[in-house]
Amino acid sequence: MNGLDPAKIDTVLELFRAAGHAQVSPPILQPADVFLDLTGEDIRRRLFLTSGTDGADLCLRPDFTIPVCRHHLADPAAKLPAAYCYNGPVFRQRKDGLGEIPQLGAESLGRADTAEADADLLALSVKALETFGLQDSLIRIGDETIFAAILEGLDLPTVWRRRLRDLFGETDRLNAAIGRMAGGAATEDDSRDVRLGFLSALEGADPEAAHAVVEDLLSIAGISAVGGRTPSEIADRFLEQAALARGARGHDRAAETLTAYLSLKADGESAPKALRAFAAEFGLGLDTPIAAFEQRLAAIAAKGIPVSRLTFAAEFGRRLDYYSGFVFEIHAAGPDVGGPLVGGGRYDKLVTLLGAETDVPAIGFSMWLDRIAASVEA
Repeated sequence: MNGLDPAKIDTVLELFRAAGHAQVSPPILQPADVFLDLTGEDIRRRLFLTSGTDGADLCLRPDFTIPVCRHHLADPAAKLPAAYCYNGPVFRQRKDGLGEIPQLGAESLGRADTAEADADLLALSVKALETFGLQDSLIRIGDETIFAAILEGLDLPTVWRRRLRDLFGETDRLNAAIGRMAGGAATEDDSRDVRLGFLSALEGADPEAAHAVVEDLLSIAGISAVGGRTPSEIADRFLEQAALARGARGHDRAAETLTAYLSLKADGESAPKALRAFAAEFGLGLDTPIAAFEQRLAAIAAKGIPVSRLTFAAEFGRRLDYYSGFVFEIHAAGPDVGGPLVGGGRYDKLVTLLGAETDVPAIGFSMWLDRIAASVEA
């Protein structure tokens, strides 16, 4: 049990419904391949996996965002824009505890006014926390679109751009990759690859031939899939690793630029100035993403949230692969309760990846009721 007053949970759900979010209850059992493909390494290794009588791989839902989007796509009467809310458990394996985590949340799909949608969802989550009695919570924001624009402005091989963007939000691994890119010492994982010698054998090989070798080895071993990836996708991963090993030096200027950017921290009021100073110092054309950043701040301020209350951290990204732009977390102002009370952000490509015929801008957030209960008690 989360320890919260059920009446307050009902009040928050009514708050969501009053803001136009229809309450839904997606099935607890979900197709595992969707989450293996789209959620990121951290969630993949914490899934509760099972299978159906037909042999289909299933999992207990580890989050609500993907099931809500699947619910929308499965409803023939659903139109855009659409907004949903939910209340129920998600399931992630934990070192301690049962791994059943109560969550509330809201999702907004299809709004073209992205800055206002971002502000609406952030403001809604703040109001929900205030309903639970938590005032003056700490709001942390980030923006992956700025990081992506910086990568595009650097003289880097495509494989390195993709690798660095994949690691965004995992600060230690990202910093290690940047150091490796600039010719730093190999990591423990790199050393293991060298001992195996497999990447060295692939390095410089004809891509089609190397691809065939990997697929043949997997076939001989009787492996048809690993972690939801086909032999072809696994082969692509090996070839990417070989390319990373081959190009892991000589990018000192790019490494310096990225290190400087990731160290930026400022309150919301000062952040645009800090970003423009960084862009000028390193000769990067970031006017478009910075202008979008400022438009979002203005929309947030219009919702009654002073931007000086926000903390921008350039390194901050959420560790779910489907997030693609603005992200936020809200932490307790009091004692630490082991993580954010609220986590959310923009996932503009997810609905398309799940089967939508056109791009669907989307943003949402989840509330961790066990942490909120601990904060209320504290």
